[in-house]
Parts: sequence; structure tokens; C-alpha cells
Amino acid sequence: MLRMSNVKKHYKKFDLDCSLEVKTGCVTGLVGKNGAGKSTTFKAALGLIGIEGGEIEIFGKPLAAVTAKDKEKIGVVLADSGFNGYLSIKDMLPVLASVYPDFSKTDFLAQCDRFQLPIDKKIKEFSTGMKRKLQVLAAVSHNADFLILDEPTAGLDIVARDVLLEMLREYMETDGRSILISSHISGDLEGLCDDFYMIDDGKIILHEETDVLLSDYAILKVTEDQYRALDKTYIRRYKKEGFGYRLLTDERQFYAENYPDAIIEKGNIDELIMMMVRGEKE
Repeated sequence: MLRMSNVKKHYKKFDLDCSLEVKTGCVTGLVGKNGAGKSTTFKAALGLIGIEGGEIEIFGKPLAAVTAKDKEKIGVVLADSGFNGYLSIKDMLPVLASVYPDFSKTDFLAQCDRFQLPIDKKIKEFSTGMKRKLQVLAAVSHNADFLILDEPTAGLDIVARDVLLEMLREYMETDGRSILISSHISGDLEGLCDDFYMIDDGKIILHEETDVLLSDYAILKVTEDQYRALDKTYIRRYKKEGFGYRLLTDERQFYAENYPDAIIEKGNIDELIMMMVRGEKE
């Protein structure tokens, strides 16, 4: 669905050097702290910024060969974009219908009701969470094959996030669809994504299937004496703590079997990011 190979973009204080792939039928998460390069990656993938190197393909075509018809099959939510605040949802309906031939007014209005979005109120009067809900609803309203969603859960409370993620799961029930989604609240995505890319300082530092991340990766907590005696073959990162060391491994079972006295915790995605970014390499 999307392939980015050695894509490079230079700014005065930031460099992107990114390779990733979103396969058909898969939901791929791009996670990292704020400023890590998620939005720049998305804008490069969509051709909204020029790049200095690398290759980008969407639907198997070079980005330059993607047609207007192809773009109708892409639904987009960007973190720093939105709709004209002086319009209401009712005002948007003919605009969406003219831009997207497959726009479903009935489904769109039903989802607005589901998310409790008033159709007569001006968008500038919406809360941040309401605006984000509207962006996502517009992205999924026209039978797109590929969604590119930059921080779609930002500004939403826990209930609204759950409803939105459920809507994305429903979207994926149709064969041939894919999603590339980013978040700095990566725990939201554990039950949605098939695989994750972790980005830091413009570079991909880890790519792994979600099942592997949640089953094989773990956080070890050991004393200094235990650390000195430890086989560090499968330690990805370490961090000195007051009690000794916090360690990230991708072979949880090895340490569970061979070091029964070590504290081994099943890490979540956010903890893995923290260790990959702030921990040191062995």
C-alpha cells in the first residue's frame, strides 16, 4: 500500500531518514515522542513536502505517478490541519460530496450522531476533541482504501478514543484496506496495529510485529550484582536506576528460564519506546 525507502528530508535543526512499509490488509503504527518525525514522515508520504532523497510508492506507483483518482482512495488526518472554522458540518456536506464521488452522506451523518457532533454549529466553536472526531469521520466517509492518520486520538477523552478506535476496526473489516496511524499515546494502538515502527530524531529505531513486541519483549529489573553476572546477549538497552539497572530485552523467555531471581515485567509499547529512546546500548 505504501513503501518509503531511505526517504530523506533536511531542515535546519532536523533530518528525516526513514524507511517503512504498510502492507495491504494491515494497520501499521508509527510511534515516538513529540518532535520525533512522525508528522514529517506523513507529509513526505503524501507529497506535501519535497524530499532530498529516497523513494516513495503508494498503490505500487511512484508518488509522482499517483493520480487524482488514486488520491480519492486515500483518507487523511494531519495533526496541524483542519476545516474552515466558519463552516458547519451541514455546510461541509456538498463540499465532501463534490470532492469524493464515493462520499456517503447517510453514513457520515450517522457517525456524526454517534460522536455527538452538532451539524449546525460552526466548527470554530468545536472543542479540540470534537474537531479531531470530525477529521477522522471525513477521512473514512468516502470508501477510501488507505487511511493516513496523524495523531487521530489527540485531544480525545478515553471514551471517545475507544469509540474512534472501534470505528477504525470496523473500517478494517473490509478486505484490501490499510491504515498508517501515529500516536504518542501508543498504548491506544496496541489492540489495533499489526506492527509498529518506532521513530526517534528522524530515524526508525525499531520495527516489530505487535504480537512479538507484547510476547517477547520485557523489562528486567536487576541489582548491580545481578547485572554483572547477567548474560547480556539479548539486552537491547539498559538504564541505570537507584535500585540497580532497568533492562530491555527481546528474549523474555531466555531470562525467565535462566535468571529466576530477576524481576521481569511485560512491557507495554510506551515503556519500550522510553527504553529505546532513553536507554543506552550494551
